[in-house]
Amino acid sequence: MATTMPETLIAALSNKAAQLRIESVQATSEAGSGHPSSCCSAADIVATLFFSVMRYDPKQPRQLSNDRFVLSKGHAAPLLYAAWAEAGLVNKQDLLKLRTLTSDLEGHPTPRLSFVDVATGSLGQGLSAGIGMALNAKRLDHSGARIYVLMGDGESVEGSVWESVELGRQFALDNLCAIVDVNRLGQSDPTMLQHDMEAYRARWAGFGWHAMVVDGHDIPALLAAFDEAARTTGKPTVLLAKTFKGKGISFVEDKMDWHGKALKKGEESQKAIDELTKQLKPGVPEPTIKKPAASVNGSKPAKAMAPPSYKPTDSVATREAFGAALAALGEANPLVVGLDADVKNSTYTDKFGKQFPDRFFENFIAEQNMVGASMGLAACGKIPFSATFACFLTRAYDFIRVAAISHSNIKLVGTHAGVSIGEDGPSQMGLEDIAMMAAQPGVVVLYPSDAVCTYRMIEAAAAHRGPVYIRTGRPKAPILYGNDEVFAIGGSKVLRQSQADKLTVVAAGVTLFEALKAHDQLKAAGIAVRVVDLYSIAPIDRTTLLNCAKATQHRILTVEDHYLHGGLGDAVLGAVGSEGVRVTKLAVAEIPHSGKPDELIDRFGIGARSIVEAAKRLV
Repeated sequence: MATTMPETLIAALSNKAAQLRIESVQATSEAGSGHPSSCCSAADIVATLFFSVMRYDPKQPRQLSNDRFVLSKGHAAPLLYAAWAEAGLVNKQDLLKLRTLTSDLEGHPTPRLSFVDVATGSLGQGLSAGIGMALNAKRLDHSGARIYVLMGDGESVEGSVWESVELGRQFALDNLCAIVDVNRLGQSDPTMLQHDMEAYRARWAGFGWHAMVVDGHDIPALLAAFDEAARTTGKPTVLLAKTFKGKGISFVEDKMDWHGKALKKGEESQKAIDELTKQLKPGVPEPTIKKPAASVNGSKPAKAMAPPSYKPTDSVATREAFGAALAALGEANPLVVGLDADVKNSTYTDKFGKQFPDRFFENFIAEQNMVGASMGLAACGKIPFSATFACFLTRAYDFIRVAAISHSNIKLVGTHAGVSIGEDGPSQMGLEDIAMMAAQPGVVVLYPSDAVCTYRMIEAAAAHRGPVYIRTGRPKAPILYGNDEVFAIGGSKVLRQSQADKLTVVAAGVTLFEALKAHDQLKAAGIAVRVVDLYSIAPIDRTTLLNCAKATQHRILTVEDHYLHGGLGDAVLGAVGSEGVRVTKLAVAEIPHSGKPDELIDRFGIGARSIVEAAKRLV
């Protein structure tokens, strides 16, 4: 791309690139680990972006009007840290604390750092987050901010990348620019396409992106390409940058077996630093960082959410109550947004979508991108609710894991949980979702049983800062609570109790109603049991569980529409087991089958009959 650029700017950016390489080598050599060769391949790209292209306030990296940068190839973290040090936000001496326990400059970036929006390092996720950020800037804040995502060529094999590529085109995100650092070498082998740049271009262009091949070490060419990207309308842009791993270090450049390998501190690292230092041009002025676009107008303040208005005689599925609650929440809080994966007429998020079409994003059957985009939206201050069948969230679990690392303010709703969905069969039954979600520290896991509790839990989830998972069901259920009932995250409700109770039965969701049926049958047989609605599984109401256990001879029976391992029963056992409480678990212990919901609940041992039999054995 031939263009005329000021020689002083080109020299200044070249100096910055060399300095970024030097600092990356110094930091990784001091740490004794890291990925300096991956930093070196992308140094010219990052220098060009940070010190000429992007508009941002280096003292306020999370200002909404800033252009945003996502380092999807998170193993090049030292390069990111060096860029922010050169921008003046990070103390350069702190770069030498890389990967140490006392420093937040970790091996891969996390939002403990003010300039990191989402954790990266598990490859194939950065572009999804970029989709969310670009949607926020273009559709919600109308800020004019541009989003830049730096990816590796190796991660381009991940299917999640192509989900994001599809959605970038679908949403016509012309404020989104991906950069693929095509340095040819993966961790253990050369990449599939190596330096076949036309193959890369054809693939991205075939997906509807404006695709440009550029020499990733040619700063004038990079400047021209970024300028063309900014002028492209109606579609996102990708810069396919041909680079060399270890660029600038002659004994490392374009050589295998240097991935994830620090140069030895001493003679080896000094040799590299000396070679890079010779590339610095003296007497060149510092480049000027561009100011961000005009500041973003704040959203209207949230107001109180309208209360639920269910009648005691109503019968409402909790998934349906979720849809109604989300629409009411959207009316109350302009920061709430909705995301779907082509099941909105089953999860009832279509209620929100019809009422607030500008704040609702259809991701089609791309659950990974839906969760990743949610993370990007949350990083921009929105409160995203993303819903699909509980079983399909397993496909996005790596994204959920990284969202937990990010402490991202996302809200996930899994519907159609358990064997109670009926005839669709085991592939559609979410039976491991509680275990999956509760395994991640800091994730709130809620399992409401009736419409009122569901409604209030959606309200509580929005108010809670951090990731929340709400499990909802397919079958219609009676109303248990009055509309003015109060529910708190970390709470529970004791629904049946007496002085004569000999056993505590703990349940949630559909099995709570089975427990109530069993209570009545046992009462008729002269056996008194206590029934607890454990609607909050993480955090768990340990105090109430222990009090109930002490009142019922230290005996608890749990029952759940979930696999035996890692669900409600294990949560209860973990909470009270150390106190000498005997916990017996009823759960789905085998791969289920198609059938009527009531048949399946009984067949797989989680119905009233099984509860009664277990209670009689225990008492």
